[in-house]
Amino acid sequence: MNAGLHRAMTRAALQEQVHPDALEVICTANIQQDSLGGMIGHDEYHFDANAFTRGNAYVEHNRSLLRTHLEQGEALPAWQAFGRLSHALQDFYSHSNYVALWLARFTHSDPPPPDQIDPLDVELLAHPALRSGKLYFPLEALYFVPGLRKLVMPFLPPDSHAWMNLDSPERGPAFPYALSAATRRTKHEYEEDMRHLPEEQVRLFNGYSKEHRWGPSRRA
Repeated sequence: MNAGLHRAMTRAALQEQVHPDALEVICTANIQQDSLGGMIGHDEYHFDANAFTRGNAYVEHNRSLLRTHLEQGEALPAWQAFGRLSHALQDFYSHSNYVALWLARFTHSDPPPPDQIDPLDVELLAHPALRSGKLYFPLEALYFVPGLRKLVMPFLPPDSHAWMNLDSPERGPAFPYALSAATRRTKHEYEEDMRHLPEEQVRLFNGYSKEHRWGPSRRA
């Protein structure tokens, strides 16, 4: 998804709990994952190319960083860690066929509205048919040029990012389900991370602690 959608999802999930200044740092770290350096050689940042094990390990690594920095009273790198892990989790739903597998359950009836999709369906997370798209560079780089998109897609395989992604409304009626699942997963991640922390660390992460050290800026 583009930067605007990642920012909108993150804000929707966190804005009721997190101070706007903290939320801006989280959003910035989130969208930086789509920099050129984050797009090449880092499938785990986006759950691309079936990198589910590495993607989950990357999320867990940033969870650990978040906890460590909060224990040390360092807010800034904790926010950045959450930004990175939230980007990965959001991309999981738009870069994989999770939504397609969920919708396939309703082939003989109308599916529930998008806000009813379960982003943590245990059966789907372990489904043998779960797949995510692969970026076929250099050809697929042309997919990201709007004027060339339709010309290049016939030359890309069905498991390419171009064919599998749900990154924008133009991808059809499944897109709102990916958007909803990603937003709900971001909110769930925040709630789970905060549930295991002392109150003073929760206040620190939320940006409402009177005293904290911003700490060093680090990229995992």
